[in-house]
Parts: sequence; structure tokens; C-alpha cells
Amino acid sequence: MTGAGRTFEVTFLSRPGCHLCDHALAELNEYLAGRGGDGQAVPGVIVEVINIDTDDELHRRFLERIPVILVGERIVSEFSFEPEALESVLGDWSQGAA
Repeated sequence: MTGAGRTFEVTFLSRPGCHLCDHALAELNEYLAGRGGDGQAVPGVIVEVINIDTDDELHRRFLERIPVILVGERIVSEFSFEPEALESVLGDWSQGAA
């Protein structure tokens, strides 16, 4: 149902100068492009990158854990990109269960 106008939002918590964040974001984008099958991003998946330095609460909660990838309120991965964890969530969503 990815083509049915539904969107799947992935939140990527990061901060400038974080080399782990840069690496994880590149891996996430590469994964999503590959999952699309034609080198394009998966239809309906939106990645929002948030700089935790702009939000005191996010900074307090996640500074020692970035990069953090969330789907809704659910933390999918911390410290690095974990494709298997995101695949599980994407699989549920693409089958209409999310």
C-alpha cells in the first residue's frame, strides 16, 4: 500500500559535526534508495532530520545516544543505523499494519 498516498515518517535525530550521524544518515538514505529497487527513495517514506541542538529537551534526552532513528515515538535504532530494525517497521507499514 505504499503507493496509496500513505506516508511513513522516519525521524533522524542528529547534530552538526557528528560523524556517526553523518555515516548513519548516509546508510539510511542508501538503504531506502536500494529498497525502492530502482535507485529512488521508497515511495511515501519521508525522512525528517532534526538537529537536537535546536531543542533543549531533545538535546537533554538524546545527546549521548545520537544518531537516533524513530518511527513515531518508537526508537528504531541508536548510535548507528540498524537496517533490520527499520525493515521490520517498514514491512509492517507496507502491508498496511502500521
